Amino acid sequence: MFGVRGGESNETVIRKTGYCSDAKRQWSCLTTLDLSQIKNEEQLIALVKVRYSLPYETARAEVQGWMAGKQF
Repeated sequence: MFGVRGGESNETVIRKTGYCSDAKRQWSCLTTLDLSQIKNEEQLIALVKVRYSLPYETARAEVQGWMAGKQF
C-alpha cells in the first residue's frame, strides 16, 4: 500500500510517499518502517487498532475516513 516497488512511475512514488507522510501525521505512533510493510487496508486497520488500543470498528472508521479520496 505504502511500499514502493521497482518499476513504478515517479508520480506513483511521489503519491505513495505523500500518503505515508500523511499517515504518520494522522497516527504518530506509526513509523515509516511500519507503513512500508502495510499491503492493504485491513493491515493498516489492524496496526492502528493495536498501536492505539482501539476497538476494531473505531480503527476501521478512522482508516476508512483517512483513505477517502486517496488512490492506492
